[in-house]
Amino acid sequence: MNEPTLKKHYLVISRGQWDEGASKHDVQAAIDRFYTWYEHNLASGRMLRGSRLHAETKVVSRQGVVDGPFTESKELVGGYWFIVAGSLDEAAALAAQNPCLAYGLALEIRPLDDAKARAGDIMSETPEGWRSGGLAGDR
Repeated sequence: MNEPTLKKHYLVISRGQWDEGASKHDVQAAIDRFYTWYEHNLASGRMLRGSRLHAETKVVSRQGVVDGPFTESKELVGGYWFIVAGSLDEAAALAAQNPCLAYGLALEIRPLDDAKARAGDIMSETPEGWRSGGLAGDR
């Protein structure tokens, strides 16, 4: 008897900008197809709601609070949502069906990690020097 595949949640981050050479009509048509595709996948349980992100932002750090964003245009984040899938490959295959990809947007898919953060784990926040061991991170 086959065990059912446990479904996990994957964060999808929409990045980039529309192709300058694309017509607004073609981009709007892709956006309209996206919402049809998105609503279908929400109804089927393959996705969970997300949201577009407004351009206004604040950056909060130990230096204080400043206006932003400060990333290069290729790194701009326009929105997010979630995919429910059995694997990262399955989530990526579903995300690859997004009609907006044809007009310049890119999608980053990241599995959600339910574990609490630990300084000893190698994660995106880990400084490069800690990864090789023997540096300040070991103190």
